[in-house]
Amino acid sequence: MTGTLARYFGMRFLTTLIAVLLGIFALVILLDYVEMMRRLSDAPNVSALQVAKTSLFRVPQITERILPFCVLIGAMSCYLGLSRKLELVVSRAAGMSAWQFIAPAVFVALAVGIVATTIYNPIAAVLQEKAKRLEAELTGNNQTGLQATVNGFWVTQRSDKGQSILNAPSSRDQGAILSNVTAFVFDHDNKFLERVDAASAALQPGQWQLDDARVYKPGAPPRETERYILPTNLTPEQVRETFSTPETVPFWQLRYFIDMAERAGLPATGYRLQYQKLLSRPFMLAAMVMLAAAFSLRFVRFGGVQKMVLGGVTCGFMLYVMSKLTDDLSTAELIPPMVAAWLPAAIGAMTGFVVLLYQEDG
Repeated sequence: MTGTLARYFGMRFLTTLIAVLLGIFALVILLDYVEMMRRLSDAPNVSALQVAKTSLFRVPQITERILPFCVLIGAMSCYLGLSRKLELVVSRAAGMSAWQFIAPAVFVALAVGIVATTIYNPIAAVLQEKAKRLEAELTGNNQTGLQATVNGFWVTQRSDKGQSILNAPSSRDQGAILSNVTAFVFDHDNKFLERVDAASAALQPGQWQLDDARVYKPGAPPRETERYILPTNLTPEQVRETFSTPETVPFWQLRYFIDMAERAGLPATGYRLQYQKLLSRPFMLAAMVMLAAAFSLRFVRFGGVQKMVLGGVTCGFMLYVMSKLTDDLSTAELIPPMVAAWLPAAIGAMTGFVVLLYQEDG
């Protein structure tokens, strides 16, 4: 009987979680579609179907970020529904403890986290790159893509002809195509030779091809050229390391990016943090289930359901704020990436465990 009830509770939680995910997915698609229509309203010959396709490719990565909240809402909805129908009362009368009907949901959350890390994340990363490419095609320029901070992305490179520094505010294809590029060219003695401003740059074997370039050389008037070739010794992997964000790298390639960054002498904190966050995701989802159970196992007839729901949502929001805070501390190299990734999951699980222990066992 215990095994049958455990499977029943697990399936109820999985069904509720799928319904919440589908609802959130549809809502995010709708909002993103409206935003994309607004952004592409001035683009010529753009159909609604093309905009919908772009939004559909963008949404999986957005949904991935709010997955813990979906698990929290799904678990609270599941347990409140069971309590409203007195199924929890019957289960307790049959001899099941709260830990026994929480355990199936925890195992389901762990399984969902594993699938989200190993399968869903790579798919979302690939679709995000396709969304960038489609948006660039719809707008008819190369402005769309990975947007940088105020100072843009910077990379230093060397070649047989000297050294150069590139700056770009945005990129596509994980750095293979740059927009609004500025290049500062030096000789082997680090003497400044010229500055090149170009509308776009494409990485090719052993060189950058800068299109629609304007060259500024000391003591000479500016000259324009349709194509400017800038030698480079960078590989596509090194360029991706510089111009791609950790969120756009699939889970199975993160270890490779970390190794490439270490060999190139570049900081790999962001990739280490993303890797550890993906590893801790199953436990983060399990912690959300524990938090949800701590605020939703109270019998409905006792009242106070609104306060319970508000308390659960507040704890989930505080856990999210803590996660962002630890991410910023790790990015600033104040705490190790492993600590930053696993600390929110550990605190969330311990909070839910302590509250449940107090409620159930006194």
